[in-house]
Amino acid sequence: MHKKLFIPGPTEVRQEVLDAQAKPLIGHRMGAFTELYTGIINKLKELLKTDNFVMVLTASGTALMEAAIRNCVKKDVLCCVSGAFGDRWYKIAQKCDKNADAITVDWGRAIKPEMIEEKLKAKKYEAVTVVQNETSTGVRAPIEEIGAMLKNYPDTLLLVDTVSSLMGDKIDITECGIDVCLTSSQKAFALPPGLAVGIISNQALEKAKGVTGRGHYADFVGIKDYFDKKGQTPTTPAITLMYALDKQLDRIKQEGMENRYQRHLKMAQYVQEWAKKNFALFAEPGYESVTVTCIKNTRNIKVADLNKELGKRGFAISNGYGKLKEETFRIAHMGDLTLSEIEELIKNIDEILGL
Repeated sequence: MHKKLFIPGPTEVRQEVLDAQAKPLIGHRMGAFTELYTGIINKLKELLKTDNFVMVLTASGTALMEAAIRNCVKKDVLCCVSGAFGDRWYKIAQKCDKNADAITVDWGRAIKPEMIEEKLKAKKYEAVTVVQNETSTGVRAPIEEIGAMLKNYPDTLLLVDTVSSLMGDKIDITECGIDVCLTSSQKAFALPPGLAVGIISNQALEKAKGVTGRGHYADFVGIKDYFDKKGQTPTTPAITLMYALDKQLDRIKQEGMENRYQRHLKMAQYVQEWAKKNFALFAEPGYESVTVTCIKNTRNIKVADLNKELGKRGFAISNGYGKLKEETFRIAHMGDLTLSEIEELIKNIDEILGL
């Protein structure tokens, strides 16, 4: 029996999107692929309302986290660490031999713009990394306020991980001044894993031209040059996943981005009201994620046992991430899930726990 996924990725993928992958293959140097890929890029730009360079890489989102560091930082970078994925970006920067400093807060808290500005006043940084939606804690970073503050530091690039939020949470890339916005296919896009999407500003591209050691596979300059000349990717893409992405972008356009955002907000509000009534939220008040709710296990239930019982009924949620295992549990409400599906899940949790 299939377990319907209410986990923070991979998310449920609708059958018609899965079926799109079964189309016959084409060569990635054929005109048919150029048509497919340029069509995808144009649809992404339209849906995200951006004129920035958009690329789709056959990789996980982590590859673009590393690419952002390698392309946009010669030496000094400031990493915002409020959970597991902020910490991952900090460690990536260190492994790329960058001089990385971190702003660290307790898990469940949000990093505020004034905390970042305090660091920027004391030292010049080439870039700041922010995880807009921290999957491990259910915390949404105040990216709008951070972006507004960073406009006072025009030489500092804003690198943002929106892996678990883009296409579910409303993020105005242009208004926020995001220089590298990166995401993955298996979260709010509601696609199988394997594709990473990068939206790169002109300023970030110009910076990359002067940075050595950008690497080969995810070299922003090389990828853009190849696209400008041929409308293709420099290396072999996952063509079947591109079929699925193309199909899904048409479905998202049909739903309408504003309708999609509102659907995510309604699902988030439903889960969070239930969690506050029966447990407690882990996220700092006012900074709750729109796509995943992290719930404090105030009743000391056995989360693994709850998930086992849910599995028998055809559902799956997530235990707490890393050190938060059994201390919290997470319910994702992202992608193509609907409020009625969320209600059905909560009804089953209530029955199992006797709430």
